[in-house]
Amino acid sequence: MNPAHPETLPVAATQLPAVPLTIEGYATLHQMMRFRWTAWRSTAESVRREIAVEAAKLLAEMESKTDGQSALFSLIGHKGDLMMVHFRKSFDQLNQAELDLARIRLNDFMEPTTSYLSVIELGLYESSLKTYKALADRGVEPHSEEWNRAIQETVARQKEAMKPRLFPPMPPNRYICFYPMNRLRGEDKNWYTLPMEERQRQMNEHGMVGRRYAGEVKQIITGSIGFDDWEWGVDLFADDPLVFKKLIYEMRFDQVSAVYALFGNFYVGLRCPANRLYDLLEGNLPQHD
Repeated sequence: MNPAHPETLPVAATQLPAVPLTIEGYATLHQMMRFRWTAWRSTAESVRREIAVEAAKLLAEMESKTDGQSALFSLIGHKGDLMMVHFRKSFDQLNQAELDLARIRLNDFMEPTTSYLSVIELGLYESSLKTYKALADRGVEPHSEEWNRAIQETVARQKEAMKPRLFPPMPPNRYICFYPMNRLRGEDKNWYTLPMEERQRQMNEHGMVGRRYAGEVKQIITGSIGFDDWEWGVDLFADDPLVFKKLIYEMRFDQVSAVYALFGNFYVGLRCPANRLYDLLEGNLPQHD
């Protein structure tokens, strides 16, 4: 080996890819809406009931789907009145869910405030490092045909093993907390310039906090780079809303959050099953089953 010619160095001595592998599941859409209460109250009670029955029928169908469900939440605060969350196998199906909601009469009383498009995502830091290093040690050139084939096999194997986390049912919990977030990029701190080993270490530390709350909260992470204005979306589901505060507060003390995390607006709501829709629209908080 001639040190004067770096092209003759083994692959293991060259820089490995900086991008970790990811696996994706359900396409996900959050729709936040304001409800036109004045127009609703001005509508005859018999018509209101007909409209609610029609909407509840569609919502019940969406709730009971086996290949990606939907759920309705009553939002707390000024950012909106209602939030629909959809899990689907494709973006086409998400768009169809939007169109289905747009054609019912209840849509005449709803005004979109914002939305969020993403896809359920699991980052494979540990598998990425292990696979990259094993291939490099064998002298396989990054992004070569052999390299890409091995990467595809790793992704397929992980996706099959993680299928329940990639394609989950809609959690049945009483409360939801949704927020978007970025990994900070600035003059002094830039998450994306850290070595993969350091990013893996920080993410492992971050994940340990979440695992301690596993019995109290269901967390679903979605990736939105290239799909929406932030990089990730986070959905938390729980029967006690205080767990949202405790979990997020504790996570903000680990390095990846304290140094690199930037958070967007938070949306907190209560689950409204299809069979309680009319009660909600009449101003009565739906009871949790």
